[in-house]
Amino acid sequence: MSATYELRGGVAVITLCNPPVNGLAWATRKAIAAGIEQAELDPAVRAIVITGAGKAFSGGADIREFGTPQSSAEPNLHSVLRVIEECSKPVVAAVHAVAMGGGLELALGCHYRVAAPGASIALPEVKLGILPGAGGTQRLPRVLGVENALNMIVSGEPVRSELLARQPGQKLFDQIVEGELVEAAVAFAAEMGDRHAAGASLPKVRDLPARHANPDGYFQFARNTVKAVSRNFPAPLKCIDAVEGAVKRSFEDGLKLERELFIQLLNTPESAALRHAFFAERAASKIPDVPEGTPVRPIASVGVIGAGTMGGGISMNFLNAGIPVTIVETSQAALDRGLGVIRKNYESQLSKGKLDQAAFQKRMALLTPTLQFEDLGKADLIIEAVFEDIAVKEQVFRKLDAIARPGAILATNTSTLDVNQIAGFTRRPADVLGMHFFSPANVMKLLEVVRGKATAKDVLATVMGLARTIRKTAVVAGVCDGFIGNRMIDQYGRQAGFLLDEGCTPSQVDRAIEKFGFAMGPFRMNDLAGNDIGWAIRKRRYVEHPSIRYSRTADLVCEQGRFGQKSGAGWYDYQPGKRTAIASPLVEAMLVEHRQSLGITPRRIDDGEIVHRLVYSLVNEGVRLLEEGIANKASDIDIVYLTGYGFPLHRGGPLCYADSQGLFNVVRAMKRFARNPHDDAGFWEPAPLITRLAAEGKSLS
Repeated sequence: MSATYELRGGVAVITLCNPPVNGLAWATRKAIAAGIEQAELDPAVRAIVITGAGKAFSGGADIREFGTPQSSAEPNLHSVLRVIEECSKPVVAAVHAVAMGGGLELALGCHYRVAAPGASIALPEVKLGILPGAGGTQRLPRVLGVENALNMIVSGEPVRSELLARQPGQKLFDQIVEGELVEAAVAFAAEMGDRHAAGASLPKVRDLPARHANPDGYFQFARNTVKAVSRNFPAPLKCIDAVEGAVKRSFEDGLKLERELFIQLLNTPESAALRHAFFAERAASKIPDVPEGTPVRPIASVGVIGAGTMGGGISMNFLNAGIPVTIVETSQAALDRGLGVIRKNYESQLSKGKLDQAAFQKRMALLTPTLQFEDLGKADLIIEAVFEDIAVKEQVFRKLDAIARPGAILATNTSTLDVNQIAGFTRRPADVLGMHFFSPANVMKLLEVVRGKATAKDVLATVMGLARTIRKTAVVAGVCDGFIGNRMIDQYGRQAGFLLDEGCTPSQVDRAIEKFGFAMGPFRMNDLAGNDIGWAIRKRRYVEHPSIRYSRTADLVCEQGRFGQKSGAGWYDYQPGKRTAIASPLVEAMLVEHRQSLGITPRRIDDGEIVHRLVYSLVNEGVRLLEEGIANKASDIDIVYLTGYGFPLHRGGPLCYADSQGLFNVVRAMKRFARNPHDDAGFWEPAPLITRLAAEGKSLS
């Protein structure tokens, strides 16, 4: 049942019933229109209330219909709104919890609106690279004022209902209801029914004016401001065009403009990439052999081993979610230092108004510091964040095996080491998995959940659910050296090194990939993270995998003690206390000498080759991860790179980008790179899956 219909006295109540957020699927739209028409024909009905069952009024379009014929089948949302507006009896929207996108547009089509406090109100379509498509850009300015409405539409961010109700001159909400919402809405609707039975005309949002004292100056100012921050995304500027249409055109002409702009944006590669990312993030939690409803273990307390940068950041995630944390260190000095960093981070949020004093004190009160391993014995989940060395991990997990309670989940934050080997240090490998946080762990959204060969399904389900609690996007990875993200970034780094061997400078490579849209190029990124980290990993791999080829340039930089920003010099030079990367004459001279030692004559390499060698290295290794079952699906790989590695959002992730370029063209480029005598020809042999899909004219995602 998509909607229910009931009579409460002389008021018909239509309740949307399409969980989880009452998406406006075709069946739901049809049920709303049918309910309005039924009430219209019933002489006992004086007014109508539309509300939502469960935890939302309506979250807007039903994402399960995206891309299907039903998404635009009649009655579409425009048609439903016309049915509501043309109804001869007052229609009241009773809004609670969530009214977003089409859900807010549905409410705007009603004659009146009442809301519960705390409801999230938004038109978030810009985050999918489009704009509101059912009159949102035309109606919202008429009830909130042009500037408030434009801010909401361009940002896509939700605003609490009670805050909107306080805006001067707002006509969005007729009442904010503190008590039982539907009961109050029915009473309000009955009152409006009596009023309009006496001949008063029904108010329509479309009939209100959308005015601004200086429209030309304001919209030009808005364009200048938005253009500066949305250079890779066309939707925000189109939103301004649509809202300007609300001010300067009739309502019907404004609707036509909105529709034209909506269709233009729907066909852009940026919108395709954003929609891909939207669905990919939701799909990441779906694991083929771990169905929804798998029993989970209760996590009421967490232990963290290590109070350094990672351990402190990991702890903050749980403290923020109200989960007590016991953090253990080996020395009082290290423990005090780590607690000081956590406190400083919270004090920074406090000074910026992102946290109030009560919340600050509550979070710090949830943190228990200790030097005793045994104090972790009652924790439901224990995460180690110690030095990235297998011998150190072995010591930690053997101790944990001895003191952790039965059923506790034991997690390693390793970024590259063998989780199966680590699980083997315990007598409970089913309770062990990887939880690879990204630095800074209290900020970065990505969590790689590494599933060992013995990891129990309920352990995996528990950690995936816990990731949502601490507001992380979790992606499941299998066990291999580097898992998904770092195994791929190793190939990216290898290509960056080969480009230096062949004639590029670090700044040239960084500029090219940053122009493509990466937040940071490979050499600036390494200087920020610390070049010594990659050096330690390479030294291990030289021993374990002697056949793997690397450029020696990164080792040469480290041998000179240039570890990056923390040492004041890396691939770039840095002035004391500053992070501005300055091209280093010493490094460039080192590169010249290194090429001469290899007998390589440098050549000019254009930005296109730089970008495609770096990005397609991610693609080829990513496809191999799919073939090996390390990654469950292509979209999981894209989410790893969008949320953890700064891949440009408007390109949708490496595998989405490969699809946009055409796999036939990607394979041709790889074969061309394989002919380069200074590159690794074996690596550039296209993965069999990408070759097959290209031959069949198919895509990865």
